[in-house]
Amino acid sequence: MKESVSVAWQTHTARGFGKITIIYPNWRLNPANKSKIHTREVVKSVKIMEVELKELLSDLHSLKKSISDPSHLALIEKMLLHAENIATLEKSGTTRRSKVKDMSAEVVDSNPYSRLMALQRMGIVNNYERIREFSVAIVGIGGVGSVAAEMLTRCGIGRLLLYDYDKVELANMNRLFFRPEQVGMTKTDAAVQTLSEINPDVVLESYTLNITTVEGFDTFMSSLTNKSFQPTKSGSGVDLVLSCVDNYEARMVVNQACNELNQTWMESGVSEDAVSGHIQLLIPGETACFACVPPLVVASGIDERTLKREGVCAASLPTTMGVVAGLLVQNTLKYLLKFGQVSRYLGYNALKDYFPTMEMKPNSQCSNAACLERQKEYILAKPTRDAAAKAKADIEALSPAENPVHADNEWNISVVDDEEMDGSDVKNSGVLPEGIVHELPVADEYPKPPVTQTVGPADDLEELRRQLEALNAD
Repeated sequence: MKESVSVAWQTHTARGFGKITIIYPNWRLNPANKSKIHTREVVKSVKIMEVELKELLSDLHSLKKSISDPSHLALIEKMLLHAENIATLEKSGTTRRSKVKDMSAEVVDSNPYSRLMALQRMGIVNNYERIREFSVAIVGIGGVGSVAAEMLTRCGIGRLLLYDYDKVELANMNRLFFRPEQVGMTKTDAAVQTLSEINPDVVLESYTLNITTVEGFDTFMSSLTNKSFQPTKSGSGVDLVLSCVDNYEARMVVNQACNELNQTWMESGVSEDAVSGHIQLLIPGETACFACVPPLVVASGIDERTLKREGVCAASLPTTMGVVAGLLVQNTLKYLLKFGQVSRYLGYNALKDYFPTMEMKPNSQCSNAACLERQKEYILAKPTRDAAAKAKADIEALSPAENPVHADNEWNISVVDDEEMDGSDVKNSGVLPEGIVHELPVADEYPKPPVTQTVGPADDLEELRRQLEALNAD
């Protein structure tokens, strides 16, 4: 039994704080290991673990009764909660599906990718299997980031890099995908635990750190440049960075890192009143970076940290968070798999169901030196981009037109372009099937109005002259 999970508990004893460690096999979490462990050993290990858990719970309850210090009681309550959660998880017998080597379009209940591969069959995406080659970094596993991570995991992304330094709290349950039994865990560890159960095919990397610190920034930069997942791919180690943080300082750190690495990224956010949000695509040198157009509060020189008051928190709705996360992941899929139109900026106003869009060009006087460097590179590369665009247009012009989806069908229905139909060639035969009659007369059966003789301008003048002569004669 090589794989095991170790859970350590701090307990108060007469000598001070000691440490109790429970080690139990991880066979329930990994079905592949079941074939390696003999059945008797598994049963024996489970029984030992159940006994240890019961003894631990009993000791904690006894310890709780004997302690009067409130600070120690709070710690005992927390340990009791964790022990009960472990016991509940063990009884539930959570299992994970085995990994899927190749994506298949076969429509069967056991295929987790059949609905996704249907996008390829219907002509929306050319090659959906390519999604397994991509790496996406998500900074901030909060209301938007955790939902975005879950969506990308269900879509079968190749690798996810998760960054956060916070822990799961009960206050998070209104908007995050975490569970109550994960309270106290770091958000990164809890996310890996949940996401690996949803889709074990995804490579998950977690980084429990604060990227706004010097050490955290260095680790963040090195992880983005790590190309171990796809060594032969050009560029950095990730294909896209998703910023799902909730403060300007962290956004500026992501902005700095991506400008230095020439890394495309997407930024997202939700307002403090929880009724609006946005997503934004940032391509260094081509679009405005986050320092090119800072928020009004920051541009005014106000420290955003001074705006927070004790006992006052921002509102949050899981609906708004879900909408913004969905827009972010949809834009991510379009960017990675090359289909549809990738939005440069897309806003969302929940009160009016309004979705504004815009484009923001880079600021030639941006305060970020790396951004100015990327702008110069983008301008110098314009001839190369124009030549590539022209070559692509020429190839598309020579390529044959695509056939309509489902061209062959059992009803012999053919799809015809509207431009191919000429109304002048369409004639009404006037012959109806036997037993069917017109309720109203057809157009040809209506009486035609009599043709009136038209009068020319010369005849009108002659008639007028005669009338004038008759009046003068009187």
